Order: sequence, then structure tokens, then C-alpha cells
Amino acid sequence: MNVPIGEETVPNEVFTLKDVSVYYGANLAVQNVNLPVYENEITALIGPSGCGKSTILRSLNRMNDLIPGAKVTGEVLYHGQDVYGSDVDPVQVRKTIGMVFQKPNPFPKSIFENIAFGPKTLGVKGNMDDIVEQALRGAALWDEVKDRLKDNAFGMSGGQQQRLCIARAIAVQPEVILMDEPCSALDPVSTFKIEDLMNELKKDYTIVIVTHNMQQAARVADRTAFFTVASDDAAGSRIGVLVEHDKTDKIFSSPANQKTLDYVTGRFG
Repeated sequence: MNVPIGEETVPNEVFTLKDVSVYYGANLAVQNVNLPVYENEITALIGPSGCGKSTILRSLNRMNDLIPGAKVTGEVLYHGQDVYGSDVDPVQVRKTIGMVFQKPNPFPKSIFENIAFGPKTLGVKGNMDDIVEQALRGAALWDEVKDRLKDNAFGMSGGQQQRLCIARAIAVQPEVILMDEPCSALDPVSTFKIEDLMNELKKDYTIVIVTHNMQQAARVADRTAFFTVASDDAAGSRIGVLVEHDKTDKIFSSPANQKTLDYVTGRFG
């Protein structure tokens, strides 16, 4: 249920990040991020390389747990519950909060088995043929592959493989889809297909996307968060920080911070 504030209706917060910092060993990678992510919206994380965008994205579904020495402090609240709480199962977190990576990474299996793998592993109930078809339809891929479901997924084009990975993510019925540079390895035609797909998917899912492509953020995102890199001269290190977060049109037309303006107008980064 959306909450009206004045004349504006603000969607429910799916994530609330409170003073989130991420360390890799003793090195501080990103510091004190405070960020809301709203329901059925696309939130884009933009900024120069090394500013912590992907690090923050991976903190949302505890993918950083898989990196030796990684530590997250602060609170990553998902519907008010800290996903790093001692009683929280990270496997269940990753089922609810799916992820699509920079490069398409289909399994060396058939198209059908790529989609069926997650539901089978997690014991999802239902007819597997229907589950696979529904996931492929959700990823706008069914009509292209329905006659070759037994074919190896490696025979698909790069754009099809990425949509297959999106279908694989939604097959386990997540609420959130995280996308880490999902179009960086794709040609412009495949990129526009993925962008169209994102706009369809946000009707049913909340999406957070990391992108270096500012035009892409401007095209698809409802809200945009700009990160940059701050130098710690004493420690001789560079630390990612969140500069500002707002509706995308405001970030690109009249940002509140000069650093954001400099970045979106190409003056640095």
C-alpha cells in the first residue's frame, strides 16, 4: 500500500539501508550508505569505477558473504528485517532477492534445465513445464525458444542468454531482482530488449540495477543513486560514498550536489 505525503504518493520501502559500510579485510570499500529502495520501481546505481555500486548491490542479498574477508556493518533492512540478522538464512535471502550478473552465465545444460534447476533445487511445487514456460514468458523469451527447449543454452545469442538468466532468476519467484551491469556485454539491439523487459518486470518486481551507462539509467530508472570515490589521504585508500539519491529526472536535470552535476554532464568520471 502506498503512503500519500502531501500530493505525492510514496511507494513502500522494500529496502532501507542505514549507515551501511562494506569492508574487504581491513580495507573500507564503501562507507555509511543510507538509501531507500521502493517497491515496483527501478533504482539505478551510477558512478565511476571503484565507487562501491556493485559492492552495495551485492550487500542486498548477501552475495558479499561469498567473498573471503568481506564484512558488512550497519543495517540492510528488507521490509524492516535486517538481512544480516543471526536468524536469517542467506539461501532464503537469495531466493527472495534474485540476481543477474554482468556477463550471461547460463549453466552448461539445456534451456529447459537452466530454468528448472532453481525450482527443483528449492523444492518449488507445481508442474515444471508450466514453471519453465511462465519464467520464459516473463523474460520475453518463450516465443523465441519454445521449439528448442532441449537445446544447449550455449547455442543462444548473448542477448538471449541474458534474458535466460533473467528467466532463471524469476523462476524461483523472487520479489526483487538485482542486476549488475546486465547490458555491458550486449549489442544495442539486445540492450534495448533488456531495457524493455525491465520496464515490464517492474510491474511485478522491484529492480535495482548497477550501470555505467548514464543514458540507460535515464531511460529505465525511476530513481537514481549517484556514488563517487573519496580519497582517504591518511590511509592512502579510496572509499566509495553515496553522494545523493532522488528521482531520476531530478538527478539528471537539477541535482542537489555539484559532484552529481559534474558527473552527469561529463565533467569528471
